[in-house]
Formats: sequence, C-alpha cells, structure tokens
Amino acid sequence: MSVLGVSTVALDVPDVEPGVAFYGRAGMEVEQTADGVLFRCPGQTRPAITLRGGATSKRLAHIRLRADLSELGAISDRISGLGGALIPVPPGGDPEGLWLKDPNGMIIHLAEDEIPATLTPAPDFIINAPSRIRRINRSAMLPRDETPGVAPLRLGHVLMFSPDVLRSVAFFTEALGMGLADRSADVIAFMCSRQGSDHHVVAFAKSPGVGFHHASFQVEGPDEVGRAGAALAASNDRGDWGLGRHTIGSNFFHYIQDPWGSWFEYYADIDYIADYSTWSPRDYDLQDSLANWGPDLPHDFVTNYEIEPSRSPPIN
Repeated sequence: MSVLGVSTVALDVPDVEPGVAFYGRAGMEVEQTADGVLFRCPGQTRPAITLRGGATSKRLAHIRLRADLSELGAISDRISGLGGALIPVPPGGDPEGLWLKDPNGMIIHLAEDEIPATLTPAPDFIINAPSRIRRINRSAMLPRDETPGVAPLRLGHVLMFSPDVLRSVAFFTEALGMGLADRSADVIAFMCSRQGSDHHVVAFAKSPGVGFHHASFQVEGPDEVGRAGAALAASNDRGDWGLGRHTIGSNFFHYIQDPWGSWFEYYADIDYIADYSTWSPRDYDLQDSLANWGPDLPHDFVTNYEIEPSRSPPIN
C-alpha cells in the first residue's frame, strides 16, 4: 500500500487575489506566505490548495499525495518502466519525499504527511421513509437564523485532466500502488487507496492535455452540501452545478466554478472501500459517468482551460 490519500493541489495563477476572495468565501482558512497563499480546511494543518502568482495563465503545478515513505524506494524502481520519471525538487518545493512525473507529464509529490486531524462525528442524517419512521416528535430543520454556517471539513479527492485516462490508471495502480475503483470506458476513472479509502481520492477525465478540474471538500451531509453550495454560488459570478448525486461514488455534490474556470466541489456521503481486495471495479455506461440526478450540466464543465487559456472566462 503506497498512496494513502491526497494532501494538496498546487496551482500557478496570474494573480492570487481572486483566489483569496473565492476560497475565503468557500470557508477556507487563508494564510499569505512569501511564496504564495495557502488554503486550509478549518482545524486541519496541511493546506489543501496552494496558489502562486505571476503565471501567464492558470496551470496545475503539482499534486501532493500522502504516501508510505517505506515504499518510496520500490516506487522509484517502478516508475521509469511505466513511462514516468523522477525529477529534481522544483524551485521552492519541499525536499521531503519523492518528486516525479507521470507518463503524461503531471508532476506528483509523494510525502509522508501527517494523518489529517480526526473529524468530530456528525449527527446521523435521519429521514422518515415509508413504513420506517425514525425521526419522531422533532423537526429535521432549524430556522435559518439558528442554522450554523458550513465550512469544508477536509479535502477528499481531486479530479485531473489526462490525455490518456487508461495510461494514467495503469501508472497509478502499477507504480503508485493505488486501486481502480470504477471507470466509464476511457473517459473517466476513479482511483482509491487499497485500505480504508473513500471511493476515490484521485480521478481522471479525458482531455487533450493535463490539467486541474476540481478539488472536492467534505461537509457533514446533504443539507450542508445544499446550503454551502447555494451560498457560494450566490456570491460568485460564474457557473455552478448542483445540487445533485453521482452514480459513481454515490456522493451528493454541488460544484462552483473558480476564477479560472476550474471547480470547487462540496460533497457528502461517498462510498467507502475498506479493503480493495474485496472490491470489484465496474465499467459504467457513459450516461452514469457524471450524475444520477441533478440539474443540466454547465456547457464548460469538462473544458480544460489550461490547454485553451484564451477561452478562459474573464476574471472580474
């Protein structure tokens, strides 16, 4: 078992200030540093998003994955035979762990990050179903002015663009020790850790080039997905998609477009794979590759603006 989870997505952007405003409204804690801006989920120590300004357009710098350092030697031995390569530590990069490129050129940093802080258990999401009444003599909903605000609890997964989804899957399984949870043809694929994993911690969507599609942040339940998504969408002047529910992974979702055309997802209730050896990946029909139900898909939801920066929505 090598990769244990996702820690951070690092992006280069022209100007960090639109990101400071956007991620701040999304409920992230913001820390300005000499090298850029760090965004953490409240109560977590590891930044989930980092931004560095001065780029000509937004681009993925790297993703940082939490890994078992005792296996980095074995990973180093495997990656070149699978089309990857070890690389030097980038300027300003953390020298800990292992830096590499996958066969498509995406930069990955493997590091033995601390286990994320334990989350406080959320109240059960109890519903009254036909012939199964469980919530008795109490309301499920508080008045609006008594309802607490919503903040992201942790970074759960990231979805990256890949010009060859199945090659990405092969590299992440055979070189990095992850498992294929499910896929839909060669269009989208979902990768999990092999023990005690959310349905996916990294996913790939087909595109002519590498890029960052979205980072997904867990909240307590469907009500919080709805409230947080609606609030961030209302404060934003870009697209959103939600509330809905995925077929693959089963999570409730609401996506809000960031200043550069990528997406921020609130999610709740994702499938859990306790032991990958007991899981059977499925190849879903394309109609199930995105949502089981939800509003119409935004026209540019699967547009990789990193390879078409001239088409990126203007930053207001």
